[in-house]
Amino acid sequence: MVKILISADMEGATGVTWPADVLPGTPQWERCRSMFTSDVNAAALGFFDGGADEVLVNEAHSTMRNLLLEQLDERVQMITGRHKALSMVEGVQHGDVDGIAFVGYHAGAGMEGVLAHTYLANSITGVWVDGERASEGLLNARVVAEYGVPVVLVTGDDVACEDALGYAPGALKVAVKDHVSRYAAVCRTPARTAADIRSAAKEAARLAVRHEPERAGPFTVALEFDAEHLSMAATVVPGVERTGERKVAYTSPTMYEGIRTFKAVTTIVDAAVEETYG
Repeated sequence: MVKILISADMEGATGVTWPADVLPGTPQWERCRSMFTSDVNAAALGFFDGGADEVLVNEAHSTMRNLLLEQLDERVQMITGRHKALSMVEGVQHGDVDGIAFVGYHAGAGMEGVLAHTYLANSITGVWVDGERASEGLLNARVVAEYGVPVVLVTGDDVACEDALGYAPGALKVAVKDHVSRYAAVCRTPARTAADIRSAAKEAARLAVRHEPERAGPFTVALEFDAEHLSMAATVVPGVERTGERKVAYTSPTMYEGIRTFKAVTTIVDAAVEETYG
């Protein structure tokens, strides 16, 4: 039995280029949901083509209620909704996942890339793990490694695929668009990206082989914010200390604990942003 988990984010989906495309409730978001779902479904179909027995999709964007379930292959199951123990990689912790795909991923805060950010759209200007600049892909790859699960496929813009060379060099990569600026890209059509993703997923299925869990900790995670008061707000979380006017850091023995602390920090920081003077 081969089981694949798909962690599905939206900023790196086909056709997405600006905030309204991914903001729940806007007409553009409604339009882009179909293209997002097409990317995810193409990955699932490819994994089934490659011999996977089960594909579980975990929604990982914003409200985590964006994908159109009715447009997915009938063999797919989906985790939808927020407040999950492992957030973007929920489902990996049960010991039955053989490989994970990061679909619709993007570059991290402070990097070039379409809608580049890390968890929060603008308040976070940089994240580092043990001194290495980190995207959501890198953070999540460190988490799943502790469960012995390899990243086998990454899709997003060309910058996200380049970023993945650092944290998942052996994974298949599919660029659905090429970065022009944070809010512009050269986009391929859904028909083309679906074919490309399905083909890559079929090949990636052979890489879905669990390995021994990695024990690489402790990890030191550093964050930089766009305003001084946010670093103060973040220190409400136990273990988080200021390291500069707009910077904080903390150390966790495992990345499981590290990502949970990261979630707590981002929740506190997001709540500390006022509407006008963020």
